[in-house]
Amino acid sequence: DVAYLRSVLPSTTDDAFFDYLATLDASEVTVTAIPEGSVVFARVPFLQVKGPLLVVQLLETTLLCLVNYASLVATNAARFRLLAGPDVKLMEMGLRRAQGPDGALSASKYSYIGGFDCTSNILAGKLYGIPVRGTIAHSFVMSFRCLEEVEPRELPPRAGGDPVDLAALAVSWLQRVCDLLQTPPSKANQGELAAFVSYAVTFPCDFQGLLDTYCVRRSGLPNFCAVALALHQLGYQAIGVRLDSGDLARQSKEIRGVLRSCGAHFQVPWFGTIPIAVSNDISEQSLEEFRREGSEIDMIGIGTNLVTCPLQPSLGCVYKLVEVNGSPCLKLTEDEEKMTIPGLKTIYRLYDAAGHPFMDLMALEEEPSPSAGQELGIRVLGQLGETTKVIPSTVEPLHRTYFRDGQVCEPLPSLPEVRTHAQVSLNLLSPAHRRLHEPQPYPVAVTERLHQLFLELRQGS
Repeated sequence: DVAYLRSVLPSTTDDAFFDYLATLDASEVTVTAIPEGSVVFARVPFLQVKGPLLVVQLLETTLLCLVNYASLVATNAARFRLLAGPDVKLMEMGLRRAQGPDGALSASKYSYIGGFDCTSNILAGKLYGIPVRGTIAHSFVMSFRCLEEVEPRELPPRAGGDPVDLAALAVSWLQRVCDLLQTPPSKANQGELAAFVSYAVTFPCDFQGLLDTYCVRRSGLPNFCAVALALHQLGYQAIGVRLDSGDLARQSKEIRGVLRSCGAHFQVPWFGTIPIAVSNDISEQSLEEFRREGSEIDMIGIGTNLVTCPLQPSLGCVYKLVEVNGSPCLKLTEDEEKMTIPGLKTIYRLYDAAGHPFMDLMALEEEPSPSAGQELGIRVLGQLGETTKVIPSTVEPLHRTYFRDGQVCEPLPSLPEVRTHAQVSLNLLSPAHRRLHEPQPYPVAVTERLHQLFLELRQGS
């Protein structure tokens, strides 16, 4: 690394500089942070790094790269989870639209933290232990032309016994299903039926159907029901269907009606509860429409609008110097929102009597901790000209020390633990702060002492 830097830096660079680089030691750095998976609000410093100036400056780009996209995707995923509600399964399937393989793996990992249940990215499953799920592809369905192409086609009953020709059994069931649905069997695509049979022979305990390769009502749905009922006759149970086009909410209700009719008519009670999954460029607006119109959707696959974050393509976390050699420092700009807040700080979350956080408070590190039930005089960012009085029911310090003297000094949580913590953090928010449209602004404040320091430094500059 030092040799490479010699090759790109000016030839007049002092050799002593390169000798110094070779001695850099991360053990001189201390990192405190708000725990991963916590809700963090604008202007609140979620990461604090102390150490030799050159070392902490070298860390800037790396740390921002690691936290910006991760926080953005987790936030985007959390918004989808809030819109979908707690019962609908959410599958991340953005690998083909992500910003390269590294971006794809990050999207899989941090959408899981944000509340998604599973991913289609099998490498993410291998590396991070995220549950993996998927469905068959249109290209698989389209690759078949007729039942004669199915090989093998025999399947033994689940309870044991002689193998049965599943293709022939599915054809007999197709006639009965089409009679019930009053649709001609000739309209059901034979290649699609062959694809479903081939899949069912290979995965009899995990059979699912992609219904919209040709026509959902006349082909995909009758073919799926025929193969699923043939499997049921042999003791197996289909696990789901997927839609990838059209009016998903309306079609889900129509499909549920057909599944229930088949279940009642053929006396297969579980048939009406077969999970219905949807995909097709799902956005936040899509989920709002599903809720408004009502649907029978059990699982939603989201790709492009999750991993590319189109509503906000980047997150503007910044890394600013607030103290040098014990002296607080302040960056002044024409834009008040971009002014830094000086000094080493401790962050407190204040809770109301209902257990909801109502304000985050920044205090100088040497200040005494505020106490529950104690009246505090504070200044809310954006309203620094006036003092506000608050009385918290509970006070929670947010920062923990994670790295000191070259060692991780607090056990790092597992990915499922971070995911659980994220959902708990979101659920603690009051509904007024949690809603996605016109949420009540969450106030972030500073203590009077920190405000006075800010004024002194600004005047001195």
